[in-house]
Amino acid sequence: MIRINLLPYREEKKKASAHRQIVIGGASLGLFFLLLILLHLHMSMGVAGLEAEVGAARVRLDALTKMTGDLEKFKADKETLEKKIGIIKDLEMDRTSSVHIMDELASRISPQTEWLTSITQTGNGLRVEGVAISNPAIAQFMKRLEDSPYIGTVDLVASKQTPISGVKLMGFVLLCSAEKG
Repeated sequence: MIRINLLPYREEKKKASAHRQIVIGGASLGLFFLLLILLHLHMSMGVAGLEAEVGAARVRLDALTKMTGDLEKFKADKETLEKKIGIIKDLEMDRTSSVHIMDELASRISPQTEWLTSITQTGNGLRVEGVAISNPAIAQFMKRLEDSPYIGTVDLVASKQTPISGVKLMGFVLLCSAEKG
């Protein structure tokens, strides 16, 4: 005898299979979205951490920029002070040099034969003007000046006869180089 089962077991298998596929698909879709959310959270935390590092780096950069600005200011101040110290040293040397030069001029002149009327110092140059009783007296005065350790070369620029109070004297102009001694 042949038995015929009229129960819809195939349809139930199909329904069960479809139900299982829907559950697996939903679970896969849910797992996919969960992975996406976790990936998004991980990326968001990474971006937030990087933004925090950038903020800290900016704060450090601002502090270092301020320090660098202060350092540049200190360098400029140091340079200014060094220039001022250099000027003061030059003035100090010129001050003592001028005293020595005046002393040399005073000690090397013969008051009976030469008289100075003007002394002008420009840098290392010295212009001496005066009168003497004769050209040999001027030559002797020039030799005495050349022997000085504070006066270098002595050159006669002009010598001409000049009457002073009815006496004929020789007016002279000397150019000398002042030595730093």
